[in-house]
Amino acid sequence: MSAEVKKEIQLEIGHVLFMDIVGYSKQLINEQRALRQTLNQIVRQTEQFRTADATGSLIKSPTGDGMALIFHGSPEEPVECALEISRAIKEQHSKLQLRMGVHSGPVSGVVDVNGRGNVAGAGINTAQRVMDCGDAGHILLSKRVAEDLEQFKHWRPHLYHIGECEVKHGERIEIVNLFTAELGNSERPKSFTKSAEKVEAVPVSTARPPSRKRGLIILACAAIAVLAVASFLLWHRQKTQTPASASGVSEKSVAVLPFENLSRDPDNAYFADGIQDEILTRLSKIADLKVISRTSTQHYKSAPENLPEIAKQLGVATSWKEACRRAATPCA
Repeated sequence: MSAEVKKEIQLEIGHVLFMDIVGYSKQLINEQRALRQTLNQIVRQTEQFRTADATGSLIKSPTGDGMALIFHGSPEEPVECALEISRAIKEQHSKLQLRMGVHSGPVSGVVDVNGRGNVAGAGINTAQRVMDCGDAGHILLSKRVAEDLEQFKHWRPHLYHIGECEVKHGERIEIVNLFTAELGNSERPKSFTKSAEKVEAVPVSTARPPSRKRGLIILACAAIAVLAVASFLLWHRQKTQTPASASGVSEKSVAVLPFENLSRDPDNAYFADGIQDEILTRLSKIADLKVISRTSTQHYKSAPENLPEIAKQLGVATSWKEACRRAATPCA
C-alpha cells in the first residue's frame, strides 16, 4: 500500500507545503484545467518531489486550485521543493501565479469514501493559513519552520520576519518570508497591516534546535491526543447541571491550556505545542462546543493552581485540565 493510501494512522509530524493558484476562480474552465496541468507538471519534475515519492515518504493531496505535499524527512524538504517550483515558474511559466506556505505540525493519514488517500490535522490547517497570508510569488513559513531552518547557516540570509497575520477564527500567527535574490517575493503581503516598518531578519536567538527523538515523542503525543479527547467526551457525558449555566457561561465550553515538557530534553517543547494544536483541532469538530483559541491561552502556565479563576477569565465552564481531573484521567 502506498504512503498516501492508509487508514487513519497514528499522529505524526509532517512537513507540509501548501500551495494554490492565485486568481484561479476568475479563469475560464479550460484555462483552469491548463493551469492545473501546468502546476502538476512543474511539481512532478522537482527533485524533492521525485526523491520523496520514490521512497514512499510523500503524501500528495489535491485541493482543487492547488495541492498539499506532506514530507516526512526534514523541514528543508518542502522549502527546497518550493524554491524549485518558484524557479520553474520564473524560467518557463511566468503566467502561473502561485503562492506557497510551509508549516511543520501534526498530521494523520485517512482514506476517503473513494478509497483514495488524504490527510488531516493541525499541521495541514496551519500550512494553509500561512499560505493564505501571502500573495502571488510568496513562499511564507510559520515561525516554527523558520526556527528549524535557522539551525542551518545557509538558510539564515533568506529568512525575514514580517510579523503577525490574522487568520481564521481571529487567531494570529507569526509569519516569516523566504526569498532569495532571484526567487520568492520580497514584497510585504497585502494581508498585513500597511506600515512603513521594514522587514526584519528572524533573530538567531529565537531558533530552537531540531528534535533528535521524534519517533518516540510522536507516539507519545498520539496516545495523549487520543486519551485527552476521549477524557473530555467522557467527562462531558457525565457532567450534570453546574453553576456555570446560571452565570451565563456556556456549559459546553472548554479551554486547552499549554502542555508542559516533562522530559529533560528541551527540544521536546516543539511537540508539546503540536499536541495542543491537534487537541484544539479535534475539539473544534464537536458540535455546539465553544473552544477557546490557543492565542487566548498561551500566556497561562501549564500547571496553574487557580484553574477555576482561569476558566472564569476565559469565559468557559471549565479548563481542559479540570475536565480531565473530573474524568479521573491524567491527560496532562
